[in-house]
Amino acid sequence: MSVLHVASKSVRRAIAREVVAIFNDVERGEKPVARRSDGLFGPDSVAWRVHGDVTTMMIGGVAGLLLQMLHPAVLAGVWDHSNFRGDMQGRLRRTARFIAVTTYGGRDEAEAAVARVKAVHAKIGGQLPDGSSYRADDPALLAWVHVTEVISFLSAWIRYADPLMPRARQDRYFAEVAGIAQSLGADPVPRDRNAAERLIWEMRHELRADARTREVAGLLLTQHADRLVAEPLLAIALRAGADLLPEWAGRMHGFQSSVVARHAVRAGALGLAQTLRWAFGR
Repeated sequence: MSVLHVASKSVRRAIAREVVAIFNDVERGEKPVARRSDGLFGPDSVAWRVHGDVTTMMIGGVAGLLLQMLHPAVLAGVWDHSNFRGDMQGRLRRTARFIAVTTYGGRDEAEAAVARVKAVHAKIGGQLPDGSSYRADDPALLAWVHVTEVISFLSAWIRYADPLMPRARQDRYFAEVAGIAQSLGADPVPRDRNAAERLIWEMRHELRADARTREVAGLLLTQHADRLVAEPLLAIALRAGADLLPEWAGRMHGFQSSVVARHAVRAGALGLAQTLRWAFGR
């Protein structure tokens, strides 16, 4: 075995180790979720493929959160019931782990994860600044969180992994993940891309952006990695997540960038995606 080959393996392992540390609290003994074929989807599913790409899931996750917080009730739930100022990365880790468990874990693990989230949602509620009430287990609110999340995952996958993904496979992805949303209590739940885009369009009149939105978005997009070596990876993913937003959502957030800047972000994200696939042997 050549020295160059040994060095290459060492670099790949080092990169993979840093990425694993972003998604798993190593100090608490968390490890990546083991893939089991007896889960909700299985190895032949579109969800296994889309959710298995680290870079596009990071980028899509950021875009999904930025979309979700434009709904006043989602923002209020974060503002009133989470330590987002001091534990933004912990919140992202918990979301990523839920997705990993429900995608790759066994059916028993997935159902337990869903039950835990439902129990948390049942305790969350309050009043919006306009005096109206909200509940985290509101079916329409859960539908908004679901559709913005999965359409963002898929959009990142198409942009940075599979630009020619057939529409039929896109529709199959929405149909596959609909079951999780339904088990969480979401309604309505889109089962194809047209229905997902229609739901987002219908919800737009409820969306707002204010000082609280800007504060939460700013904290999300300026967070730092726990380990210095992972900082560039996270920074690229955060910028690419903001860039992935639909134009109307970017305008609501007040994001502005030149054509040159957008090209630079996308080139960096594509390079990151290729590097991480190499590091993980995919």
